[in-house]
Amino acid sequence: MLNPILHAETAGESNRYRVEPYVLAADIYSCPPWVGRGGWTWYTGSAAWLWRLGVEAILGLHRSDGELRIAPCIPPAWQGFEAWVRLGRQRVHVVVANPDRVSGGVATMTLDGVALDSNRVRLDPSLAGAHEVHVRLGLHALDSVAAYSA
Repeated sequence: MLNPILHAETAGESNRYRVEPYVLAADIYSCPPWVGRGGWTWYTGSAAWLWRLGVEAILGLHRSDGELRIAPCIPPAWQGFEAWVRLGRQRVHVVVANPDRVSGGVATMTLDGVALDSNRVRLDPSLAGAHEVHVRLGLHALDSVAAYSA
């Protein structure tokens, strides 16, 4: 529903959608006579939805209360990805590897070379510095089902 290109794949769909197919719309109308028409493009609210979709739902990078939870849900064909995240004055380089070609499930995770027993990283936000987090996706996951729902 969020992917704008899926609303404009044919000429008829594009005529109904009537907004840019490369910009996330904040609204898709559902009442006649505007059913399927997009609205509120280039709006900060729609940008926030795109951020949440890409960074939180797909890459699985969730910041909350000074903590970074990593729970990717990526296509199995992806070999992995890298991202930089700020936690206070700290920079965290996240490197995710997907050798088993799974969609999700953190099998192992390290912070600066030290194994973690969960998919969460907590750093002192008052300190400055850079850190390296390595994540390996796999079938035997550290993260629980509850970690995906928060």
